[in-house]
Amino acid sequence: MKKSIYSILKGTFLVSDDSFKNWRVIIFFSGLAIIMIASSHSADKKVYEIARLKNEVNEMRSKFIDGRSKLMRLKMESKVIEEMKEKGIVPSVIPPKKIKVKSQ
Repeated sequence: MKKSIYSILKGTFLVSDDSFKNWRVIIFFSGLAIIMIASSHSADKKVYEIARLKNEVNEMRSKFIDGRSKLMRLKMESKVIEEMKEKGIVPSVIPPKKIKVKSQ
């Protein structure tokens, strides 16, 4: 047990005759570590992208609601009457009459 720990600390397991097996395992684990790190970075990028898109959606939703409320205010009868008075058009004081067509 003491010899194996000492050989690991010294690094003789990397240069011995059967070190090819050890190098394969080390390269395999290094490759797995690189893949894991790359996957983690990719996941982080996606999380940041999702957060950015959520903020953008919330901003667009608030702009939409603001525009819709402005439109509703512009469509109100009192606002239309006010705008038309500036142009010289006033609402009629005579109520409308219904026209009935009799078939012959």
